[in-house]
Order: sequence, then structure tokens, then C-alpha cells
Amino acid sequence: MNKVVLITGGAQGIGKAIALELAKNHYDIVINYLTSHEAAAKLKEEIINTYSVRCLTICADVSDVNQVDQMVSEIEEKLGGVDILVNNAAIDLSNLFHLKTSEEFKRTLDVNVVGAFNCAKRVYRHMLEKEYGRIISSTNGINTYYPMCIDYDASKAALISLTHNLAFEFAPYVNVNCIAPGFIGTENELDGYDEEFLKEEVEKIMVNRYGDPKEVAYLVKFLISDEADFINNTVIRIDGGQKGSC
Repeated sequence: MNKVVLITGGAQGIGKAIALELAKNHYDIVINYLTSHEAAAKLKEEIINTYSVRCLTICADVSDVNQVDQMVSEIEEKLGGVDILVNNAAIDLSNLFHLKTSEEFKRTLDVNVVGAFNCAKRVYRHMLEKEYGRIISSTNGINTYYPMCIDYDASKAALISLTHNLAFEFAPYVNVNCIAPGFIGTENELDGYDEEFLKEEVEKIMVNRYGDPKEVAYLVKFLISDEADFINNTVIRIDGGQKGSC
């Protein structure tokens, strides 16, 4: 039986790349989304038709504990439970610091941090019963100082602490790790930026290019594999050797 992977925010960007790569490697996939209904449906069709694995799409706001409970209950009913959780869902309400509101700050924390907590808390009992589990969270909370994204950066730094605490709580059966992508060339990341800005960002990266979402997916694939069984409670940068704050 294939292992079941829940990818929050899995319909587009890095989440989509992870879903496709893991489906290719015989994992059953659950694509969580909130607003990207068409993208999720299209991705589900592609996964089933191309890789012949089981695939669900579930609309749920991960910041709402009741919606998370309903989502995981549906997965348990249809697929047996979540073996691997990828906390990828995130929002970034970038705004000038003096215009940013406490409501925006709180909403960002609710989705990016509380959402990861809600999902981990709901799935871990199944993992402990199976004596197997993997939880991967995505952060860029290392050396990022950008006041327009102060709430986003704070939320991602908090995910690092959450990762360490969950690793202690769920040991020895559930490995909990964090990946820290740098500038990854998703459609959302590149959309709206002019060539001069992109050139400046690339100059901050030692390998002189931005990353491909597939490269993040390759790292996730490794971290959930048996080959990475001794990797736990750590944060792995995947940023091309980023030189400074972005």
C-alpha cells in the first residue's frame, strides 16, 4: 500500500511540484487548497491519469481547527490516514510597515503557524499508531529582514521553533524537519517583478540563478524516504547559497 501524503497549499507553486514528484514516486496524494479550486482539480486529474495513484483534493482553511479535523477525517475514511504531512500552505500579505495592520499580522500567523500546528496535531496519532511518520514544514525564516513582510518572516521563524518542539514531542517514530527555500521561481514569485529586480535578487545567490520548484520537491522526496531516516529535528536550506537578506 502506498504511503499517503497530505500537502497543504498543494495546488500551485512549490506544493504542486511536490505533489507531482511524490506521485511519480508512488505516493498517494492529498491536495489541500483554499481558493485554487480549478488548479487543484486539474492537478488531481493529471496525477491520476499520469501516475495511477490515489489522489484527493480537499478545500479547507488550515487555520480553522474544525476544518482541519473534517479534512483529516475524510482522508482517514477514504485513504486510511496521513503518513506524511507537508506543511506548505502560507500567505504573504506584503505591505509597507506603517500601513500594515494587526489584523494582517494575526491572519498571517494563523495560516502559516497555527495552520501547521493544527495539521500536525490532527495527524500525529495515526503516525504514532503506525510507528511511522514524516512532517516537513517550509520556512524562509533564516536571515530574512524585510519590513514589508515582517509578519510573514516572523511566522516562518516561528515554524523553525515549532519543528524543534514537534520533533521532541513525536520522537522516536515521527521525524520532523524543516526546509528553508530561498528564491524559488514559481509563477507567483516571478509575477509582477521587473527584470532589474530579478537581476538584483539573482546576484545575491551564489549559484547565480533562482531555484526551480522541482528542486524543492526533490529535497522533500529525500527527507521522507528511508534513506533520510536518521535526519530529524533539523532545518535544511535550499537557496543556492544565498548571500544575504532578501
